[in-house]
Amino acid sequence: MNQNTQHTFHSYTAGKEESQGRLIVSIILNLIITLAEIIGGLVSHSLALLSDALHNLNDTASLGISLIARKVSRKEANLEKTFGYKRAEVIGAFINLILLILISLFLVKEGIERFFNPQVITGPIMFVVAAIGLFGNFITAILLHKGSKESLNLKSAYIHILSDGLSSMGVIIAGILIIQFQWYFVDAILTFVIAGYILIQSFGMLKQTVNILMEATPAHLDVNEISDKISKLAGVENIHHVHIWHLDESNYLLEAHVLIKQCDLDAIERIKRVIKQELENQFHIRHSTLEFEFEECADVQNNNCTEKIVHKI
Repeated sequence: MNQNTQHTFHSYTAGKEESQGRLIVSIILNLIITLAEIIGGLVSHSLALLSDALHNLNDTASLGISLIARKVSRKEANLEKTFGYKRAEVIGAFINLILLILISLFLVKEGIERFFNPQVITGPIMFVVAAIGLFGNFITAILLHKGSKESLNLKSAYIHILSDGLSSMGVIIAGILIIQFQWYFVDAILTFVIAGYILIQSFGMLKQTVNILMEATPAHLDVNEISDKISKLAGVENIHHVHIWHLDESNYLLEAHVLIKQCDLDAIERIKRVIKQELENQFHIRHSTLEFEFEECADVQNNNCTEKIVHKI
């Protein structure tokens, strides 16, 4: 390769150091909560607390995955990864969501067993340790709330924490009812509620994550609408073979063939600039690849262009 060749890569490293710092603090908090629940569960003979400790340990692993994915996503683009590593966060979210679903199914299984075979639990210890866990989950949720609005990766970790907070709240309520009435069956009922909440949240986010990894058209973008608007721009005869996909959850890419008149050869740069400006202003598509033609592809409707490209931008 010529040493003087310069390569320009696309940078989409929008991660923030603040989010990474909050993730590290959240991991430390969850490790403390897990240790407290393990000790409390062993002392009180509470299977509920030990199960919640297992849930918390998984949350810690989830936060670790999120932190690693966050760090990887900030790496600069290179010759091997010309679009950078931003999709690492989507992969992290995918792993976390699969873990959440597996945990939920495990909770359902445990809930069924406990419903038919209630466990005798030392209520006061169960209540105090669960309250400590809930407080820790509350602090962690506050730390992750802001980042969860910007990243599927952080949102999946945030859902982990919320689900564990609900679990701790359920253990607290169960502890009160056990102390007052010895209603051991409420633990199983609350387990079903928590598992249902996790499953509903996880499947919705998993669909979004899979769509990104499968390079599906972003749900809020209509290919026909975009094609119609671009076709009406000055100098554009039509636009076809339009493909739109996610790089990650907030960056969209487009490639398309643009038919223009041969007499507009000198105006290609102007037409290209107008199209790109329209795509960015109207649809927030900041990266597009346009192939210009003077003769329309013979099989436009089949979306399988084999005609010679006269000019490529």
